[in-house]
Amino acid sequence: MSDRVFLDTNILLYAYDVDAGNKHRVARDLVRGLWNENTGVLSTQVLQEFYVNVTAKIPTPLSPVHARRILRNYLAWHVETNSAESVLMASEVQEQNRLSFWDALIIVAASNAGASVLYSEDLNHDQMIEGVRVCNPFFDSTGN
Repeated sequence: MSDRVFLDTNILLYAYDVDAGNKHRVARDLVRGLWNENTGVLSTQVLQEFYVNVTAKIPTPLSPVHARRILRNYLAWHVETNSAESVLMASEVQEQNRLSFWDALIIVAASNAGASVLYSEDLNHDQMIEGVRVCNPFFDSTGN
């Protein structure tokens, strides 16, 4: 099994959203660990969504210049580029698993990148899809 770990947009965004409280702390620590272990994986979709949200949709948005600097840093990670085949595969994953298309595309990118884990709060914790285990870093033993 791969030690690569894929981050969904929401987790990356929380790492930079200082107004997100405990989610900010958890996500920030997770991202730091992936930097230290050199195991982080993203996709072009995640980078695009991150940029839009971190510059416009969080309570304390970052400047475009600051956001671009962050994006440049993440180019040191493995960044999976979605191909036309990825889009087709995502449509199948969407249909088979009753997911949103965008979540299915994240799963396909994680699988194509060889990630064993996908950190996301948008999918069911501990679910296996396309050989990738979904992990919600905010999930606790009470199921929340």
